[in-house]
Order: sequence, then C-alpha cells, then structure tokens
Amino acid sequence: MDLGIRGKTAVVCAASKGLGRGCAEALAEAGVDLVINARTAETLEATAKEIRDAYGVRVEAVACDVTSEAGREETLAAARKLTGGGEIDILVNNAGGPPPGMWTDWDESDWLKALNGNMLTPIALMKAVLPGMMEKGWGRVINITSVSVKAPIAILGLSNAARAGLTGYVAGTSRQVAPKGVTINNLLPGTHDTDRIRGVDSGTVKSTGKSIEEVRAERAAAIPVGRYGTAEEFGKACAFLASVHAGFVVGQNWVLDGGQTNATI
Repeated sequence: MDLGIRGKTAVVCAASKGLGRGCAEALAEAGVDLVINARTAETLEATAKEIRDAYGVRVEAVACDVTSEAGREETLAAARKLTGGGEIDILVNNAGGPPPGMWTDWDESDWLKALNGNMLTPIALMKAVLPGMMEKGWGRVINITSVSVKAPIAILGLSNAARAGLTGYVAGTSRQVAPKGVTINNLLPGTHDTDRIRGVDSGTVKSTGKSIEEVRAERAAAIPVGRYGTAEEFGKACAFLASVHAGFVVGQNWVLDGGQTNATI
C-alpha cells in the first residue's frame, strides 16, 4: 500500500533503537525524511546512517535530551532546516518509561521527572508543531504511550499516571485540531522485544533464579499470540497512522499487545 507520505518530513523522538527506531524505519520506507533524536550520539548516528543507506531518505540526527527545553529547540531547529524553513508534517512522540517500583518508593522529584518525560514534553512538542500543521491543513501526531493506560500495571505507577495525563490531553486536543486536517492518536505497546523489556526480564531472572529462557517463555505464554511483539510491526502501525489513509482516525488509543489486555472495549 502506498501511504501517500513520500517527501514529507517527520520528527521521531527516542529513535536510536527500540520502538522509536521501528517507527523511523517504517516512515523512511514510505519515503519520509527524518529528524531523529536520542541521548547517545554514537548509537543515534549509527542508526541515522543505516536508515539513510537502506531507504535513501534524508536523516538528521540530533543527540539531545528532548525532555529539556533546549533539546526540544535543537530538534525543532534541525527539522526547520531540513524542510527549508517550513513546518514538519509528522511528529512521533516517544520517551523511555519511568522506573518501576511501588507507591511508597516515589517522592515529588520522581513524579515531576515522570510527568516531564511522559506528559509535559510531548505536550510541549505538540504545541510547537500543531499551529504549522493546522495552517498547512495537514499533519499527523502519534504518541507512543503504554498499554498501562488501558490496564494499569501496579509496579509502573509513575508511567500509569503520567501517560494517562497525556491521554486525557490528546482526547480533547485531537478533536480541536481535526477540522484543520490534523490528527493526533496514541499507540499503546504491550510486551515488545526491546531493551526495556529485556531489562525487565533480566531483573526477573535475578529475583527468581529462573533462566532467561524460562522467564521469556512464561511471559510469552501469557500473550495470546504466544510471542513478544517486534519493533518492525509496531513501526508499520505508526506509519499507517501517519499516512493519508488515517485521516478519519482521531483521538484513538491503539493497543498493540498481542491480545494480552483482557478487555471488551
């Protein structure tokens, strides 16, 4: 399927690896030029080169902390340069989740950091790009949140709360910008084979004494499709939401979890 977005420009956050990279690669395959950011310059530059070589699109890498105002400005400045002074067409918001724990573990500084990374930063980026998208009459915003928005995970209370706040913001804002041809939607990943999940699995190995093979097999068995998701298939879903074919999808929360969340709606 031709997604109809060849030649457009996207900013993809936290795109050096994992789900962010999956989204960047899927957009590049569709012919979209990219600005990608992440904190580690070496990994990010390697990703940018691999995407350029594989898909022949322009890719600018911005090594920064996008949760800071300076990092956001640097990323958006690179995007304006890539577009020749114009506005971007697609924004993919993504950030690593806060650390796990219990409600007794967190103080105000933990909450502020979680809210900044997983709610306030995506909101700030949306506020920066939405006016230009609306003026052009076309734009796509995809926020990578978490299945914990749909079904809270006890040890991920920081993530549950911060991402739920972003979800509420999107629910209202998406309806306000839709008349101008701009859509905002959320992708809610479950268990995907990424560094974060591998880290969680390693933690389970340490706490239970089980082998990594046992831990992964037990986790996979709890997923109806019987396996972990991949960054590639997640990226394809992101690219579809960014496409010309998704103009009637507004303010939705797409769960990509292999059926693990047991819910009717």
